[in-house]
Amino acid sequence: MLKYQIIKQLEGDSRHLNHCITESDASGTIRTSRVKMKDLSASWVLENPINGDLDKLKGSQVLKLKDSYQPSTRFEENFEHFIDDHRLQEGEIQNHWRASWSPVKFKRQVLREKRRDLRTAELVRQDKGADKQMEATAAIENLKKMDTVVKGKYSIWRRDFENPNSDSTLKLMRDQIIMAKAYANIAKSKNQSILYNSLLKHIRENLRVIGEANSDAELHPSSLDHAKAMGHALSIVKDELYDCRTVARKLRAMLLSTEDNVGSMKKRSAFLIQLAAKTVPKPLHCLPLQLAADYFIHGYQNMKDLNKEKLEDPSLYHYAIFSDNVLATSVVVNSTVLHANEPEKHVFHIVTDKLNFAAMKMWFILNAPEKATVQVENIDDFKWLNSSYCSVLRQLESARIKEYYFKANHPSSLSVGSDHLKYRNPKYLSMLNHLRFYLPEVYPKLNKILFLDDDIVVQKDLTPLWDVDLQGMVNGAVETCKESFHRFDKYLNFTNPKIVENFDPNACGWAFGMNIFDLKEWRKRNITAIYHRWQDMNEDRTLWKLGTLPPGLITFYNLTYPLDRKWHVLGLGYDPALNQTGIENAAVIHYNGNYKPWLDLAVAKYKSYWSKYVKFDNYYLQLCNISE
Repeated sequence: MLKYQIIKQLEGDSRHLNHCITESDASGTIRTSRVKMKDLSASWVLENPINGDLDKLKGSQVLKLKDSYQPSTRFEENFEHFIDDHRLQEGEIQNHWRASWSPVKFKRQVLREKRRDLRTAELVRQDKGADKQMEATAAIENLKKMDTVVKGKYSIWRRDFENPNSDSTLKLMRDQIIMAKAYANIAKSKNQSILYNSLLKHIRENLRVIGEANSDAELHPSSLDHAKAMGHALSIVKDELYDCRTVARKLRAMLLSTEDNVGSMKKRSAFLIQLAAKTVPKPLHCLPLQLAADYFIHGYQNMKDLNKEKLEDPSLYHYAIFSDNVLATSVVVNSTVLHANEPEKHVFHIVTDKLNFAAMKMWFILNAPEKATVQVENIDDFKWLNSSYCSVLRQLESARIKEYYFKANHPSSLSVGSDHLKYRNPKYLSMLNHLRFYLPEVYPKLNKILFLDDDIVVQKDLTPLWDVDLQGMVNGAVETCKESFHRFDKYLNFTNPKIVENFDPNACGWAFGMNIFDLKEWRKRNITAIYHRWQDMNEDRTLWKLGTLPPGLITFYNLTYPLDRKWHVLGLGYDPALNQTGIENAAVIHYNGNYKPWLDLAVAKYKSYWSKYVKFDNYYLQLCNISE
């Protein structure tokens, strides 16, 4: 029986299918002929010839025609089914009726499909690139249109995320500099001198453009162009040098180095803040010199004190202020008198040192508060205040204290002993700071006195304090134990058995700065003797460090009456996050801490509470360039 093999398919219309066939007879002769589909016998075998001989096809499908005669339309359906089920090894032909099954045409179709796929992939890639370019362009346009009005600056007072868009250009440029430094080190290690020099150039230019700027508003107008140029340079370097592990290691090394630098800068900052806080600015140094010179030139040293009877009248309202700062003392007096309901009943007792006595005296001669009485005294005139009576004065004259303050070999560098810099504050050498423990001796005729620090501002009438019933206590003060670190264990050494036996570590602390003292009860309980006893025990400074608050807590332990917190609000000299309403409602606000209102260190938003009581048009203030 003859076997027939189809070698060419689908020439012409599907309804008039022609097939080129080969056939062999009994003698082995092979011949080819063209036949119509309708002329094919049902016993013929139909196969896919694209890949050659039937024996070479693996898993090929063979459609056997039935013995009975099939109409041409039925054959077309079977043939279409055959095309759909069979997948060519080199790709799928989507349109079966239009595809050519000749090897040459089929190869062209496959190549055509490959080219189409490659072109599609290229178009997709270009489309994504165009999208990214459009996004980058839009971002740059947004940066140009962005409002760069200063919403906040890089400082310790700034609230992060207050305005997410503020200072974005400055942040971007600083981040670029960090990455450029990292890649510059990598480029140098790989001897990529061109890339290294390019990055260094961009770093120098960007640092020059940034300068001292703390916000976008302070940047040079060309800063955005420099940021774009740096971004382009970083893109090139990234393509050449980027390696995840190398970059990660470099950034980690930079982070560790930065942390070390931050630690060093913190120590340096602590030292410089202490130095700035305790150094007298040039204008404040000028003021007492000018006042003292005029005091002696105009002969005011021969002037007698007036209203002497008021100075010892216990029925009046008496204040004690111990200070060597003329300007600060004037603010305390001015603010108190301004809010007093009966200023003629207020008497201010100011004690200063010999160096500032003439200046303080001259100031209040020329700027005496209306109706109120002011007395200025020199602490050196208190002859009873000597080392034989006063424990702390005896200690201040000892060789050990002098070594602590003045010996160069004592730990005082930035790296050693920096945590205790505040305890070497020069104010602790002044007896003005310790005179508060001798109030009954200084004012023997008075029954009550209100002690005020020179870094406070009075905002309300204080006369109701004299009517407060202290319930047998000596000291009326505002407690400061809202937080645990303002309790006794913050100030006293509870590893010492003398402290442990006598005091509770959780006892509530209180503040010097505005204290109403019952001098009658003070004398009755002999409080000054208690102070002397504990000072003698602390000669080696093992019970507490230097200062007046720790001995005050000890001396008035269980002898302090807690006043309402509205009388005295503290922290304006160190805490920028105080409640504004609490400050405005307080009778007295206290700039305790290093950021005094007369210094450049002052917290800006608190300074106006103090400066509004300074008469900046005063002749001496203008002479010394003291301005708002």
